[in-house]
Amino acid sequence: MKTAYYLSVLNIFISSCTLDQTNTEIPSDGVDVVKRETISKDTVDVEDTVLFVVPESGFITMQNYAEGFVYDMKYATEDNFLKKKVYNCEECWLRKEVADALIKTNKIFIERGYRIKFFDCYRPLDVQKIMWKIYPDARYVANPHASGSIHNRGGAVDITLVDMKGNELDMGTTFDHFGKEAHHSYTELSNTVLDNRKFLKTIMEANGFSSISYEWWHYNHKNARQYKLSNFQTECK
Repeated sequence: MKTAYYLSVLNIFISSCTLDQTNTEIPSDGVDVVKRETISKDTVDVEDTVLFVVPESGFITMQNYAEGFVYDMKYATEDNFLKKKVYNCEECWLRKEVADALIKTNKIFIERGYRIKFFDCYRPLDVQKIMWKIYPDARYVANPHASGSIHNRGGAVDITLVDMKGNELDMGTTFDHFGKEAHHSYTELSNTVLDNRKFLKTIMEANGFSSISYEWWHYNHKNARQYKLSNFQTECK
C-alpha cells in the first residue's frame, strides 16, 4: 500500500513538473521570458506576439537616466502610421552607450536654445514584424526577416528639436511621413526647414550618429550594428 501511495504522489509531481515546463518559453537569444501574450486585435490588425521579459542587460530608460529631453513616444499612442498603439508604455529604452552619446549631444543643443524630442527609441522585433506586414517598404520600414532595424538593437532614435518652450522646429513634414518630402535630398522646402534639418543633422553626425536618406528624423549610433536584435517589452509600472 505504501509503495502504491508513493508512486501516486510521484506521478502527480512529475505531471506538475511537465506542465510547468510546457508553460516556460525561452527565446533563441536566451532571455528568460516572464510571460508571452498575444496582442489583441483591438490593439493591432495583425496577429503577432510580443515578449514581456525582464529588460536586457545594457539597456536603460532615458526618462530615468537623464534630464533635459522631451518625449512624444508615438507608438505608445495611436498617433502613428499604424493608427494603433503597439507599445505598452511611453518609455524610451536605449543601449547605455547610445544614451550617453545623446546626453552629450543634447547639451550642445541646449547651449543653442533647443532640446531633443524623442518620437521612438528601442523597438521590439515583434513590433517591427507588425510594421512590416502593414507597410513592407524597406526605405521606411526595415525588414525584420532580414537584418532587422537598428531600433530593434536599441541603437537608433527618431527625434526632432524643440525650443525651450517646447515648440517643435519646422522640419517640413510630420514624423513618419513616407514620401519624398521627408528625404534629406529633397530641397523644394523653405529655407527655414532646410536650415532646421541641416542643424539637426550636422550636430548629430558630429557626435557619433549617422542619418538615413529617406527620413529626416532617424539617426543611428555609430556602434549600433554590434548590438544583437532584441525583443523585450516591459510592463507599465
